[in-house]
Amino acid sequence: MFGVLVNVITVIIGSCIGLLLKKGIGEKVSNAVMIGLGTCTLYIGITGSLCGENVLILIASVVLGSITGTLLNIDGSINKLAILVEKRFKNNNNNISVAEGLVTSTLLFCVGSMTVTGSVQAGLTGDNTILITKATLDLISSMMLASSLGIGVLLSSVSVLLIQGGIVLLATFIAPFMSTAAINEMTCAGSLLIVMIGTNMMGMTKIKVADFLPAILYAPVIYNLVEFIKKFI
Repeated sequence: MFGVLVNVITVIIGSCIGLLLKKGIGEKVSNAVMIGLGTCTLYIGITGSLCGENVLILIASVVLGSITGTLLNIDGSINKLAILVEKRFKNNNNNISVAEGLVTSTLLFCVGSMTVTGSVQAGLTGDNTILITKATLDLISSMMLASSLGIGVLLSSVSVLLIQGGIVLLATFIAPFMSTAAINEMTCAGSLLIVMIGTNMMGMTKIKVADFLPAILYAPVIYNLVEFIKKFI
């Protein structure tokens, strides 16, 4: 839960700074920071993707995951949900409501591939690297959002605690039933998604990363299937 708590704290700090600034961060500075953080995210993803023992399992997981995610239209569904929720709480007046700030920032901080991948990795292995990287990103984002959307952004720290904390606890519960090798394959697949996020942040690609999320689930399943088949060979 360490990574989750760090993320909560960065959202609180960023929101408070944003509420004080009220004018946000310059576009040039924001873009420069994003490229820098994108490079770091890319490095973290590449490093994590090297922990797998069988590249064929990784390939199969990503291929099956991308097919499943695309057919289910996970990325599109998430975007539609975000639009529906934002419309529900949208304030037609010029004054921005607390609910609008809360919903907008919650969707940004909690609905995404990095949230799922980072929380699962933290719960399974105790490695909070991805969550802490995400916390750094959220620090910048919360500053910019709070300066324009108000105190609702600060309240979204509770959403981060509940949603990310819930995923971490679920992964922690599942961990004892998984072998170290299976967890490594799962981490490897998740790290490849982090590479995609890094390239998106740097403006190099526009990958619908959410459509690849099933790859994280396929990895341990394929690993165990391969190990089962080996017993009869």
